Amino acid sequence: MDGIFPYGLAVSLWLSVFSAGAGAQLFDNLPILRPPNDLSGPRPPGDVPGAVPAPVTPPGPAQNLAPPTSTGSIPRAPSLQSLPPVATPGPTSPSTPSGQVALAVSARFGRDLPVITGGLHWRIYPARPDQGAFRPVKEDRGATPTFALPAGSYVVHVGFGLASVTKAVQLRAGEPLREVFEISAGGLRIEGKVGDARIPHGQISFDLFKGSQFEPGDKRAIVQAAQTGDVILVPDGTYHIVSNYGDGNSVVRSDIRVQIGKLTDATVTHRAAIMTLKLVNDYGGEARANTQWSVLTPGGDVIKDASGAFPRVILAEGEYRAIARNDGRMYERPFRVVTGVDVEVEVLAR
Repeated sequence: MDGIFPYGLAVSLWLSVFSAGAGAQLFDNLPILRPPNDLSGPRPPGDVPGAVPAPVTPPGPAQNLAPPTSTGSIPRAPSLQSLPPVATPGPTSPSTPSGQVALAVSARFGRDLPVITGGLHWRIYPARPDQGAFRPVKEDRGATPTFALPAGSYVVHVGFGLASVTKAVQLRAGEPLREVFEISAGGLRIEGKVGDARIPHGQISFDLFKGSQFEPGDKRAIVQAAQTGDVILVPDGTYHIVSNYGDGNSVVRSDIRVQIGKLTDATVTHRAAIMTLKLVNDYGGEARANTQWSVLTPGGDVIKDASGAFPRVILAEGEYRAIARNDGRMYERPFRVVTGVDVEVEVLAR
């Protein structure tokens, strides 16, 4: 429904864990993850997969995300780097057509905080709906655009990722206007690790939810399937991450805190490994094709179904049973997953 006026993306939050070794960074030249439709907000959420919070140890200089305890304070993100002053454009424009008024706009993270130099989406709406709907009369993705408009009443909306601000303005003939918008937002960039090894791009994804995982209320995802390296721009506050490594049961929930004007790099550590299943006549022998597989917990819960001679399954640390079905017969073997130890699980066809 692009073109319908959004009255704002209000997200209230409070955050928990961030990468301690990461310094605050500017948002220039970063791959910004945009919602599917800036105007209408994030896409409809899916159900959150079940998962057990897993305490983790810090890998390298970055602290791992972990569920907060009932006591203790929440670490803060690194201090904002000082930025060179950025000149704010004047409200007049030599190219403003006769009979129109210049409206110059810019955005910053807050009073006495830096100007936002990228990732903005400006929309100008009439003060009253057109045939029952608000439709933009002007749009721009620049950092400091100047709009030429007839005198009258307008509503200005600026989006910055999932954060936004709306303001009503009155343009009077012969009186150019300059407006500065304050967007209380920050950035979040996530990666995953197993031990000290970084999980490759495409093997892990992240869903983001507003508020702490321990708070009641709406649990719909505001971002789904974010990838390693994506910069997610959100209002400042607390969020929780559901990290999915592979499509098995390696799922970790973590709280994170995003602060105004800061880019927080967060690392989620999974306790898991990659298991390659093989049905063989003898240990070390050739794998048998056309095999159907099920991986079960000791209690009999099915974690993963697969097929083929060499299916690869990512599993959380723990005890499992592999069941292979081939040529009308069934074979099985118990096995154990150790964090970071990728192995072949050979099931004997006997």
